[in-house]
Amino acid sequence: MKNNPYVGSSLDNFLQEEGLLEEINLIAVKRVIAWQIEQAMEQKNLTKTEMAAQMQTSTSSVDQLLDPEDASVTLETIERAARAVGKRVHFELVDAE
Repeated sequence: MKNNPYVGSSLDNFLQEEGLLEEINLIAVKRVIAWQIEQAMEQKNLTKTEMAAQMQTSTSSVDQLLDPEDASVTLETIERAARAVGKRVHFELVDAE
């Protein structure tokens, strides 16, 4: 039986070794942001059309914003979405491990 070099290591270590950690973290952050905006829209009873109007953008941009797999949304778009649902954005740089 072959020894598995990853037994006892963390998932983060494995992803780092495979060169995937940054990409996975980016996707995870985008999923959280999309979920939070969607929840805030539901609390305010905002449709995508109403959200787009408040953000002064198109419904396709709102769809892109809410797509958990699309990490290409700009910080400006996220900020406008946050304002539209009565929230603010807080970003923070943390030390890399």
